[in-house]
Amino acid sequence: MSDQYKGMRFLFVALFFFVAQAIFAQQDSVPPSKKTGHSGVLERDNSFANDTLNRGSSLRGVKKNDSIKIKDYKIISYLRDTTYLDTTLTIRKEYKYNYLRTDDFELMPFANMGQQYNELGKDFSVVPYYPRIGATAKNYGYAEKEDIQYYNVPTPMTELMFKTTMEQGQFLDALLTFNMSKRFNASVAYTGFRSLGKYRYEQAQDGKFRVTFNYVTENGRYDLRGHIAAQELEDQESGGLKDRTQFEDDEKGDFQDRAKIDLLYTNARNRILGKRYVLEQRYKLVNHKKDSTDTDPTSLAIGHEFGYETKMYEFRQTAQNDALGENPFLVPIEDKARLKTMFNKGTIQFSNRTLGKLAGNISLFNYNYYFNSILITDEGTIQNKLQGEEISVGGTYSNKIGPLSLSGNINYTVVGDLTGNNFDAMAKYQLNKNNSVIGAIHASSRMPDFNYLLYQSDYRNFNWQNDAVFDNVSIQNIRFGFDSKWLGLFEAEYSAIDNYTYFASTATQEQIDNAQETAFVKPFQETSTINHLKVKYTKELKWRKWALMNTVMYQDVTQDSQVLNLPELVTRNTFYFSSDVFKKAMFLQTGVTFKYFTSYNMNAYNPLLGEFYIQNNEELGGYPLLDVFINAKIRQTRIYFKAEHLNSLFSEPNYYSAPNYPYRDFVIRFGLVWNFFS
Repeated sequence: MSDQYKGMRFLFVALFFFVAQAIFAQQDSVPPSKKTGHSGVLERDNSFANDTLNRGSSLRGVKKNDSIKIKDYKIISYLRDTTYLDTTLTIRKEYKYNYLRTDDFELMPFANMGQQYNELGKDFSVVPYYPRIGATAKNYGYAEKEDIQYYNVPTPMTELMFKTTMEQGQFLDALLTFNMSKRFNASVAYTGFRSLGKYRYEQAQDGKFRVTFNYVTENGRYDLRGHIAAQELEDQESGGLKDRTQFEDDEKGDFQDRAKIDLLYTNARNRILGKRYVLEQRYKLVNHKKDSTDTDPTSLAIGHEFGYETKMYEFRQTAQNDALGENPFLVPIEDKARLKTMFNKGTIQFSNRTLGKLAGNISLFNYNYYFNSILITDEGTIQNKLQGEEISVGGTYSNKIGPLSLSGNINYTVVGDLTGNNFDAMAKYQLNKNNSVIGAIHASSRMPDFNYLLYQSDYRNFNWQNDAVFDNVSIQNIRFGFDSKWLGLFEAEYSAIDNYTYFASTATQEQIDNAQETAFVKPFQETSTINHLKVKYTKELKWRKWALMNTVMYQDVTQDSQVLNLPELVTRNTFYFSSDVFKKAMFLQTGVTFKYFTSYNMNAYNPLLGEFYIQNNEELGGYPLLDVFINAKIRQTRIYFKAEHLNSLFSEPNYYSAPNYPYRDFVIRFGLVWNFFS
C-alpha cells in the first residue's frame, strides 16, 4: 500500500469524525469552563464531577429538566471498572501525552516516535494467562482486548488528540462515542500515525481502527457488549549505527544532519497485522430487588465471552545483510509468523450486597501458531506449527466490607500444554479519607511466548523448536503500597522467577567486532531463580502556584547469571508553575522535567525478531533527559508544547536507547487534546 494512499485514507477517516459529530449532534451545547482553580488535581480525582453541561435538555433518555454532568460520561474497562471522563489539565496528563497515551516512566523510547521502547523497569505482577505471538518490542502500540474501553454517555462526545512527530508526519487519535438510546451506546475510534524520523530508514507508521458497543435491557437483566479491532503497525528497520564515531566524535559537525549518518540496513522493515472480534453477554437468572432504588440487588447471572483474533508478525528484507547472517535459504527475506486464536468462556456469577461477587468459569482456548512449511536441516526437522487447545477452570471474587476491599481470581488448566495456573489476590484498606494501604500477591505458571518455542526464518541462524525443551515460567510476586495525601505514594514489589526466558547472542568477540552480534541471537532459559526487588516512591510538593512532582524507583536483581539487566535507580522530577490567566479564560501550566537513570548493561535490539536481547559487553545510560513544557487549557481543550531533550544541545553525544541506537536529539513538538460535546 502506497504512502499516498495511506495518507488519503488517514485524511478521510479524520474528516469522518468531524462529519459524524455533526450528524449525531443532538444539541448545540458546550460545557462551561470550571470557575474554580484547576491546579493540583490528581488524575484519579474528578474535580469536574459536579459540572453541569446542559440544562433543560430534551435528549434521548434524558428528562427535560435533568442536568448533564461530567460524571455522566462514563468509561468502562474490560474488567468493568468505571471511571469518568476527565477534562482537567494536570501534571499526570503531561506524562501521558505520548504515543502510548500512558505514563512511560519505566520505558526508554527510541529516536523516532512509534518505535520500540527499552525497559527501565520490570513488572512481574501482571502476566497474560496465555502465551502471545511474541515480537514484544513491536507490540507496545498494539491494543490488546484488555486495552479496549467501552463508553456510556448521555450525549455524543468526541475526543481528538493531535501531536506532531519527528519529521514529515503527524499523530491523530480520534474517538466518537454516542448514544443511540439510553441503554445502547457505541463508539468508533481511529488512530493514524506516520513519522519519517531524523535518521534514514526509520520511518514508522500505523493505523488502528476500533468499534465498540454495549447494550442493557430496560429491566437490567440482560447486557451485551463487544468490539472489533483492526490494527497495522509498520516500521522501517535501520539496524542502528554502522559507525559510532559519526555520532559520538562529530567534532566538525558533519553529521549534525542525522540523515547523513551511515546505518546497517537500507532495505528492511517489519510489520504487525491484527484483527480481533470480541462479544460478551450476560443474563441475570435472578435479580431480587428490595425496591426500585436498590442499585446492588442479590442476583444470579450466567455469561459468555467469545473472542477470535488473527495476528501476523512479518520481517522483510530485499537483500541479505551480514549483520543478520550469511548464506540465507532464500533471498529476498520474507519471514512470517501467524497466530490464530479462538476463546470461549462460560461464567456463572452470584452477587450479594453482604457476601460480595463470586463467579466460576470454564474456558476453551484454541490456538494455531504456524509458518508456511516444515524445515528439514542437518540438525533435524523443525515443524511448521504449534496447534492445540487449552481447557481451564477458574473463579473470581470481590467484596467491599466497610473500609476493606477484597478481590481475587484463580485459573487452572486441566487440558493443554501451554498454561499451568495463575492466582491473584488483593486487599485494600482505607485507613481514613487521606490514607490507604494495599497488599497483593500473584503466582503464575505458563510457557513463554510462541516465538521462543518455534521460529522459522530465511536466515539460517533464526530457526528453532523448543516446545519440548522449555519449561513453564513460574512467577511468585508480592506487593505492598501505602497511599497518603500528605506523605505520597510508596510501592514495593518483590518477585521470584523460575525458568526466566530471554534472548541472548552466542556471537564470539570476533563476530561482535565484525558487527555480527545480532546474527546469533537465540532463546534461552535460566535454570536458577531470579529475585527482583522494586521500590517506587511518588510525591508532589506544592507551594502556592508552584509544585515539584517527584518519582523515584530503586531496583535490585539477585541472579546467578547476568540475564536480567535493569538500572538500579530511575528518577523523574518536574518543577512547574500553574495559574489561571486572562481573567480565568485560560489555565496555564509550564515547567521543566528532569529524568535520569543509572548506567547499566542496556538490552540490545534485534529487528528480525522484534525483540530485545541481553548483552553484557557495555554499559549505557547515566545521562539526564531535560524537557521544557508549556501547557494550557481553554474550556475543554488542552494544548501541549514541549522542547524535548534540551540538554542535548550542549551535552556530549553519549545518549543511547539501546546499543547502536541513539536517543532523539533536541526537538520541539506540540499538539492538543480536544473534547467536545453535542
